[in-house]
Amino acid sequence: MIFLIIVSAIAVDQISKIIVRDKVDYFERIEVVGKIVTLEKVENTGAFLGLGNSLPRIYYKILMIYIPLLVIGYALFWLLRQKNLSKMMDVGVSFIVAGGIGNIIDRFIYGSVTDFLYFDFYIFHTGIVNFADMILTTGFFMLIYEIGIKPYILKYKNAKNED
Repeated sequence: MIFLIIVSAIAVDQISKIIVRDKVDYFERIEVVGKIVTLEKVENTGAFLGLGNSLPRIYYKILMIYIPLLVIGYALFWLLRQKNLSKMMDVGVSFIVAGGIGNIIDRFIYGSVTDFLYFDFYIFHTGIVNFADMILTTGFFMLIYEIGIKPYILKYKNAKNED
């Protein structure tokens, strides 16, 4: 299951980026769902929202490719060694690994990450992101829920049942 999630997510990410690189012009805005979801191709040479885009290339490679590869490698190693994780933990860590790999592939091949999805929900909006960013973020939220929220919910339910 872990392998299938990771490979599928990387494939969707890379295929979506190939299509966007081929079919969408830079800074062209294409409405997908009104003004709520639009496509706009940009190349992000940094990390989240361009953070680190002006780093010298050697630091860029270390901070944006090599260190993330080590972290992802460790996360995958850890995930495969765990025997009794919940399905949500399995999927969450798999999403983080897949999203990280998807963006590292771009950084390694192109020197930047192709971003193209913009969400405007009126009360808040995102920066321009890609599928790897979305799946990685989803994985983090799954881990936050599983590690930080779910134990308190269970503790509350158990305390309530004891009353």
